[in-house]
Amino acid sequence: MNDNSDLIGIEGLLSAEEIAVRDKVRAFVDTEIRPNIAGWYERAEFPLEIVPEMAKLGVLGMHLTGYGCPGRSAVEYGLAAMELEAGDSGLRTFVSVQGSLAMSAIHKHGSEEQKNEWLPRMAAGEAIGCFGLTEPTAGSDPAGMQTFARRDGAGDDADWVLNGTKRWIGLASVAQVAVIWAMTDDGVRGFVVPTDTPGFKAVPITQKLSMRASIQCEIELTDLRLPASAMLPKAKGLRGPFECLNEARYGIIWGAMGAARDSYLTALEYSKERLQFGKPLAGYQLTQEKLVNMALEINKGTLLALQLGRLKDAGGLQPHQISVGKLNNCREAIAIAREARAMLGGNGITLDYSPLRHANNLESVRTYEGTDEVHTLVIGNHVTGIPAFR
Repeated sequence: MNDNSDLIGIEGLLSAEEIAVRDKVRAFVDTEIRPNIAGWYERAEFPLEIVPEMAKLGVLGMHLTGYGCPGRSAVEYGLAAMELEAGDSGLRTFVSVQGSLAMSAIHKHGSEEQKNEWLPRMAAGEAIGCFGLTEPTAGSDPAGMQTFARRDGAGDDADWVLNGTKRWIGLASVAQVAVIWAMTDDGVRGFVVPTDTPGFKAVPITQKLSMRASIQCEIELTDLRLPASAMLPKAKGLRGPFECLNEARYGIIWGAMGAARDSYLTALEYSKERLQFGKPLAGYQLTQEKLVNMALEINKGTLLALQLGRLKDAGGLQPHQISVGKLNNCREAIAIAREARAMLGGNGITLDYSPLRHANNLESVRTYEGTDEVHTLVIGNHVTGIPAFR
């Protein structure tokens, strides 16, 4: 699909290396994802066979350094996320759960033993990870989690025993390792849990209308026993998981614009080919207004993502800025996908075209890693200095 969405020369702000990364991922999406995504989505199938190929592409733990990780920049990772989500949000979500959540948690907060055991295998696609934070009754308020880890015995070497339930956990049923967050007598702590540990059960959530080419699960933890060494030593309190969530939110800022761009380009091509009343739809003023509005928001959202990426690479990205990007770009992307679907008429409700699939997926993307309401309050707190969460 010809990409003429860049109205203001944003590509000129990218280095040759950044463009090369983008083009490499875009080519992968064109050959490996686009020809198959309608079938995967219709069958609600996550293609496990694509995991080793994504590892070869260098997008698993892409922004992490050492331990076999690619060590690319934040902007390069963002560009990759944009191209992956132009293919499908579910495939970008896999990369996000694997790298920005599970791998980041181990990389940021793990012991050297934990890093050496898991990160090289995860970067190579030989092990899949998941990130267990959200619970059936604790989504936007993870401080209310009921999963509890207790010490069984005295001393620092005593085992941990975990009980609880996690929900909407990506990849859990196919993962080899889970990062599980639990309340303890000493606050929230994270644990590295091999999924073959007795007491770990992951059940896929089915009958989804969104993210169908992806896996989300409910995890049941029943008297799951772990050695003391399973705890992430450098994560104490909610700051630990929140730092990982911000990594995932950053990728979403870029990814949502990929879904928006693909929806826009699909509507553009369709409107130039579809004849109504003797001329192409694209020749009507109302159609051109819709296309222009889409393109404007894509350009603004991409500039926003790039600015945040530059800040991240410079070490200056702030949490409220991540909320600005996540709130704006998800909100605009879902509006663009819906408008694009409408422009396709009846044909737009089929899997022959991408916008409704993107719109459905974006319902999930807009919800996870912080709802619109949560990010609005994060920004509101920054603007006013008054927290209004309660």
